[in-house]
Amino acid sequence: MRNEQEMMDLIINKAIQDDRIRAVIMNGSRTNPNVKKDIFQDYDIVYIVKDIDSFTSDHSWVDIFGERIMMQMPEDKMLPPADQSGHFIYLMQFTDGNRIDLNLIPLEKMVDLLKPDSLSRLLLDKDNLIGTLPPSNDCDYHIKRPSEKEFLDTCNEFWWICMNISKGIWREELPYAMFMYEQINRNVLIRMIEWSIGIDTNFAKSAGKLGKYFKDFLEKDEWNEFLATYSDSNYENLWNSLFKMCDLFRKNAIKVANHFDFNYRYDEDKNVTNYLKQVRNLPKNATEIC
Repeated sequence: MRNEQEMMDLIINKAIQDDRIRAVIMNGSRTNPNVKKDIFQDYDIVYIVKDIDSFTSDHSWVDIFGERIMMQMPEDKMLPPADQSGHFIYLMQFTDGNRIDLNLIPLEKMVDLLKPDSLSRLLLDKDNLIGTLPPSNDCDYHIKRPSEKEFLDTCNEFWWICMNISKGIWREELPYAMFMYEQINRNVLIRMIEWSIGIDTNFAKSAGKLGKYFKDFLEKDEWNEFLATYSDSNYENLWNSLFKMCDLFRKNAIKVANHFDFNYRYDEDKNVTNYLKQVRNLPKNATEIC
């Protein structure tokens, strides 16, 4: 596996030697002083370029970075659809284990497409396009304080989706139930736990994308409660996990509400919880819910 110095030399030397590349920026975890380095960290690189079509008309130029397992070009895809904003991304996984996520941004669209990011580190700037950047840090990714409207909307979403999950379980429509559970309510639960962690850390820390650093912030029993919200495809186990998810959401939501003096809708919580219990006990030949 090529080491970090070898990869950085490759990335920067390509830019130095190619007159079309005017500036190089690195983003992501490799610029974050608070993240422990490991072998799976990507090289998140931005090239500011002239004549972007000369790059994208023949993709073989990226072969210089090494032998690949595979490559993905999101802007060249139909599903999911490209955002067509004018940039072009190469996601490259190499056979030696390294990965580069390379974003080409046209010079003429730099102002619109190069968004401020506290984890940005300037590696090369041939024309002084970027100017001086402050030392990279993760402040842009710190957990943000919620407004009361954000809090109430999150609670409302959680309890509403719980009813969708219960319907899916009762019908034994596993793909629907699991989508609602993992793709919708999982993210809502993560948001609420993030706010709880934010309270404990004075909103000066990041819990990572999709809560990937939760284990670093939660007490052992809290972490185990979170783990218990994951289920397999067994419907009875999914019911159990759903009620554990409700318990964990409620616990954190009340903590957040009390801290910020927000209104927690105990009525919605109670009504939906009773509804879930009712649906769980419905026989399969039921002709009415109530």
